[in-house]
Amino acid sequence: MDLNALKNVRAWTNGVEVEHEAIAQIKNIAALPVVAGPVAIMPDVHLGKGATVGSVIPTRGAIIPAAVGVDIGCGMCAVRTELEADDLPDSLAAIRSAIEALVPVGFSMHKRPVNPRPDELFGMQLERSSEQLHDRYQRLRIMERIGKFDHARVWTQLGTLGGGNHFIEICLDESDRVWVILHSGSRNVGKTIGETAIGMARDQAQRLQRNLPDRDLAWLDEGTPQFEEYVDGLRWAQDYAAHNRDLMLLAVLSALRAAFGRDIGTAEHAVNCHHNYSSIEEHFGEQVWITRKGAVAARAGQLGIVPGSMGARSYIVRGKGNANSYCSCAHGAGRRMSRNAARRSFSVADLRAQTAGVECRKDAGVLDEIPAAYKDIDAVMTAQAELVDVVHSLKQVMCIKG
Repeated sequence: MDLNALKNVRAWTNGVEVEHEAIAQIKNIAALPVVAGPVAIMPDVHLGKGATVGSVIPTRGAIIPAAVGVDIGCGMCAVRTELEADDLPDSLAAIRSAIEALVPVGFSMHKRPVNPRPDELFGMQLERSSEQLHDRYQRLRIMERIGKFDHARVWTQLGTLGGGNHFIEICLDESDRVWVILHSGSRNVGKTIGETAIGMARDQAQRLQRNLPDRDLAWLDEGTPQFEEYVDGLRWAQDYAAHNRDLMLLAVLSALRAAFGRDIGTAEHAVNCHHNYSSIEEHFGEQVWITRKGAVAARAGQLGIVPGSMGARSYIVRGKGNANSYCSCAHGAGRRMSRNAARRSFSVADLRAQTAGVECRKDAGVLDEIPAAYKDIDAVMTAQAELVDVVHSLKQVMCIKG
């Protein structure tokens, strides 16, 4: 169906399939009394918790924690090196192993906190330090609501990838130049803050006897202690996630420098952008909270990253500042089937065939990440032609997943 026919919805989904369950969620979100205008639906939209992934939700005087999600600040980072395709060896297995030795994946973490030395910055200036994050963490009141919690783990997980759809990739652009791209978020601490805030919102909705179509659409009201606690935690987790990506990027560049025995440069630092977050912004003359759940900011001239799946292309894009989308675009291909459905539908042989030519895991542990479980990234890009221009088209040659 044409999602633009729905009340209080604007959609960029032409030519992209949207499941019925997701449509029902979109209707629920758009009808909430705190929603300040039409909900913007991106072409990678799919079923989420409470709110669909691939949604941009404007709210007035409130935030819906489940719409932000539990991987607060999850996003992408990309950099172009001075390497070219001809510089790469025939097999990238050794480089993949070297990166995995420096960046723990899945449930693994560092044995001790990682702090980069100045000579490891590769000419890149980090926007924040681990020490600054630590000082702010000590003042987060939302953490006081949590019972037993491993605080040391917060710092040993900095600079780690995690699992699921998080990844580190080496890609080639249209001119055969080598890029590094990675996707990760705020790890267990962001998940804990998100889950705590979702619980707070549910409790508030029950106390105020709010009639909700889905309890995961409960919101926190601006001006309440719970709201202030959540916003502090939200902003901290977003900065933690960005710093986490910075540290991993430095580790990947270090592994490449060691592998090639020379400086590989950072010729074009594209972006470090969130796609699960909320921020106060001005749209249509009003200050509102904009929650991008699986969506990237795409203001006029702003660079962003739209990744495909393990065997598909990714794109560096430049925003067009489309006001009706709240200056946003898709955050990736978007799932077309659940993880369980992917495991039932495909075999390891399918995975190997669909990731041919890519140095990556090809075992049952990542079968739910098979490319066919995702939408066609080119269809997604066509559907959002009003939102972004393509700057670079990237093809993966190596992919690390947890």
